[in-house]
Amino acid sequence: MVLSEINIYPIKSLGGISLSSARIEERGLQFDRRWMLVDAQKQFMTQRKIHKMALIKASLHDSHLQVDMMGKSALHIPFLPQTDETATVTIWDDTCQGVIVSQEANEWFSDALQMPCKLVYMPDNSIREVDHRYAKNNEIVSFADAYPFLLIGQASLDDLNQRLPEAVPMNRFRPNLVVTTDIPFAEDRWKSIRVGDTIFHLAKPCARCVLTTIDQQTGNAGKEPLKTLSGYRTINNKVLFGQNLLWGRQGNQIQLGDKVEILAQ
Repeated sequence: MVLSEINIYPIKSLGGISLSSARIEERGLQFDRRWMLVDAQKQFMTQRKIHKMALIKASLHDSHLQVDMMGKSALHIPFLPQTDETATVTIWDDTCQGVIVSQEANEWFSDALQMPCKLVYMPDNSIREVDHRYAKNNEIVSFADAYPFLLIGQASLDDLNQRLPEAVPMNRFRPNLVVTTDIPFAEDRWKSIRVGDTIFHLAKPCARCVLTTIDQQTGNAGKEPLKTLSGYRTINNKVLFGQNLLWGRQGNQIQLGDKVEILAQ
């Protein structure tokens, strides 16, 4: 088995970026979900409700993040915020501190989404802990839904696509890591793995939502693949696909083609 995809989603719920290598940090892959859009109530904004967020694409450059949307000029976002203004923001049941990136960014996104919003960055001194029921070493996480990393085996998607009336791409599931597996859902049985020199522990399966039904190229939503998945991947009323990971604090760099070894299952 080898690592076949590395993906980050710098701004939560916007388009992802495929990488050939990535640095492992305590909160997840470098740059992954360190930015987030919040509404007027400082609540996190998501494709689940605002489908057109899928149409905003991000790209990494040497000194900044670039954001593009058809019909708008590109927005350049420095890796560090240009203001000292902080905000207490809410993501699911968690509250944490963010820094307002810039008025320019606020105006760009408010115009793009046709609603008032602000772009916030998670600074290093903002601490958001992983659910203590599943954490192993008091891990922390960025603005991701709950865990620092998400892994999916390629065979799991292949199996799903054989059941669907129309195949869906991996980007519907927004994984960080994709592994070349032969057996569908083999990852469900793993407890610890090594990717190259980096160790990960599997925390819990990922419960899927309506975001998987949104076409990441058009922003249009349908019923699949959630409808089909729910027929054979529902456990305790949750549709499961993929595994949430924690960093084993060994190794800090991964790259495409890295060998993947099962350490415990």
